[in-house]
Amino acid sequence: MAKKTVTTTEYTDDIDGGKAEGTVTFGFDGVSYEIDLSKANARAFEKAMALYIGHARKVRGGRTKAPTASKGKHDLSAIREWAKEAGYDVSDRGRVAAAVVEAYQAAH
Repeated sequence: MAKKTVTTTEYTDDIDGGKAEGTVTFGFDGVSYEIDLSKANARAFEKAMALYIGHARKVRGGRTKAPTASKGKHDLSAIREWAKEAGYDVSDRGRVAAAVVEAYQAAH
């Protein structure tokens, strides 16, 4: 007997928690962002950005990339230990926020 698996992705609006229609990607100050928005919130976002987009220049080369703290490897356990002592909220596993890595580098 054949089996078919169907995966459904449902988006939640990051502004009001309702059902989102999809993801809006945008960039600001060299950093790329994504936000899931409903149709109404997407229209509001587009309306708010229209003035700035209307006066902006398009940049060749496609999407912008978020800056990285540095190209080298980091001692994440040392960064986590320092961050906890400095009052940052960091998890014991996973990625460490770039802002925390940058603060660590500035302190050392």
